[in-house]
Amino acid sequence: MILNLIKYSTYVLLLTQITSCQLSNKFNYSEKINKPDKTKSEELKTKETIEVKISCGNGNIKNFIKDGWKIKNEESYEKICSWKTIPANRSCDIEKDKGCKITKPDIVGKETIYLLEK
Repeated sequence: MILNLIKYSTYVLLLTQITSCQLSNKFNYSEKINKPDKTKSEELKTKETIEVKISCGNGNIKNFIKDGWKIKNEESYEKICSWKTIPANRSCDIEKDKGCKITKPDIVGKETIYLLEK
């Protein structure tokens, strides 16, 4: 009885291995992996992005727009464009006593950060 069980289990194991090899050869998985879909290849096109900062009205992005760049994102912040030094009191001489001068913002402007995409 045990000999018959071992004999049949050997046949079943051998049959399982033979049929599984035939099934794996029937389906060629490498073809599916190596052939990209057309929709995926279209999505994989790389897009160039650059960040341009324009502070206190110096500069513009007109040349980028002419070259085909499109604005993807735009953020604006307040920025101090220049500073001025003033005396701390009326009797203070800035040239002689450097400890009595105060530096404060003179002109407050805007800094715009553009994220451009092509």
